[in-house]
Amino acid sequence: MSVQEHFPFSDHVSMLQELDVEGRPLTDLISEVQHIYRSDSRPWIIGFSGGKDSTTVLSLIYSALVALPESERSKHVYVVSSDTLVETPVVVDLINHVLKQINVNATEQGLPISAHSVVPKTDQTFWVNLIGRGYPAPNQTFRWCTERMKIDPVSEFILDKVARFGEVVVALGSRSQESSSRAQVIAKHKIDGSALSRHSSLPNAYTYMPIESWSADDVWMYLMSAPCPWGGTNTELFELYKGSNQGECPLVIDKSTPSCGNSRFGCWTCTVVTDDKALHGLIESGADWMKPLLAFRNKLYASRQPENAEEFRNFRRRTGRVTYNTGDINDDSVTEVRHIPGPYLLVKRREFLKELLEIEKSINESGQEIELITKPELHMIRREWMRDPNEPDWEDSLPSIYREVYEEDLDWVENDAGAFTKVDASLMDQLAEEYGVSGHLIRKMLEAEIEVSGLGNRKGILSSLESIMQRDWESLEEVNIRNEGFRKSEQSFVASIKKNYSEFLN
Repeated sequence: MSVQEHFPFSDHVSMLQELDVEGRPLTDLISEVQHIYRSDSRPWIIGFSGGKDSTTVLSLIYSALVALPESERSKHVYVVSSDTLVETPVVVDLINHVLKQINVNATEQGLPISAHSVVPKTDQTFWVNLIGRGYPAPNQTFRWCTERMKIDPVSEFILDKVARFGEVVVALGSRSQESSSRAQVIAKHKIDGSALSRHSSLPNAYTYMPIESWSADDVWMYLMSAPCPWGGTNTELFELYKGSNQGECPLVIDKSTPSCGNSRFGCWTCTVVTDDKALHGLIESGADWMKPLLAFRNKLYASRQPENAEEFRNFRRRTGRVTYNTGDINDDSVTEVRHIPGPYLLVKRREFLKELLEIEKSINESGQEIELITKPELHMIRREWMRDPNEPDWEDSLPSIYREVYEEDLDWVENDAGAFTKVDASLMDQLAEEYGVSGHLIRKMLEAEIEVSGLGNRKGILSSLESIMQRDWESLEEVNIRNEGFRKSEQSFVASIKKNYSEFLN
């Protein structure tokens, strides 16, 4: 059955004629969309997050195109959704269902609309950064996930269309009532006398926000008053919101867009918030199978807390150096120099991966189909572990972890295996202890030598070895003692700055 048979558009139009937002008939907004669409040759890109606001914008634009004569559907409309690969599972299912419906029904109706899902590059996913490189779980001060996992994939999609067509219009479900800061950003980039705004960071891209002035009540009034023009209703979306009592995580296309982190639908792994109310709400509404996900997320959150740094994180940064923070010069007293911990210890990353795979297997065995971590990510994590700057995984432990959980092997690339084995690592540790040197230091020096072995030109090897030697290979206590004089001098310097700053203010 086609969409027009299932859902006659004339019925939809009559419903729209009966609705208005702030005194403006919705049919007037549909006419505006049509006018802007026909005014030039720039293709449109609709940012679709699966939530209420982006669903509303998608529905309005889809309805506007259906109502146009076929001869006036002159340019393509791309619907793009960003999948971070760690999205809340029920939201992913809803988004994928809508994208599939759009691609099927748009073809049936002869509409120039296609739906696409973009994902982060394999070397920039959440698990490759956290489990592979050991990045600590994101928080407010180090939110490394947004740009890598949300902004970059969508921006790359948009820029590809800019390169192809010269300019594009990006339609978003942003609303001024979302926040005062968002309202300021929208106003800042507005073009006088136009419904379009300049994109804040992407050249030759313009944004169109049809529901900019709508309230949340306006959005729900529209969604619950008219069926989806691509078929079906918004009942599932409403039930999802009702079950979690949360909002959606907006499609992020620049740093000004409100990011996740306020318990909205988004990544189930999000540790920017203290408590993930969305997951709690879904579980309380009957999705018990997601309890292990919440427990794992809470473990990541705990691992990020300062009091647990010694247990979970290396005292060296990925640069191999121990670093300190002296605080803010506006403080009234000299702040004690604080050690800044580095990436997760390899042993903890192994534990994280094993537990994640066990959760994935258990959920699938219970009847839910889910992929918590992809096979390309596993290969990339294995590579990162073996090349880790502080703790190279000489024993190549990832394949054995996967085998222990799934009782099978993946098609591992043999060339990815390191030059050394677990036996070599054990022997190296024994010799290091005997001679009073760091085993990790010797491993890195041997790896540097192997990289140039067999080459006629060993140019750069001395610089590589010197760089390795300059890292902090001692224990944290030994490094602190060695740096004590420097830290005392730094404290005196900070105290001097504070004193001068205070005298300046007085």
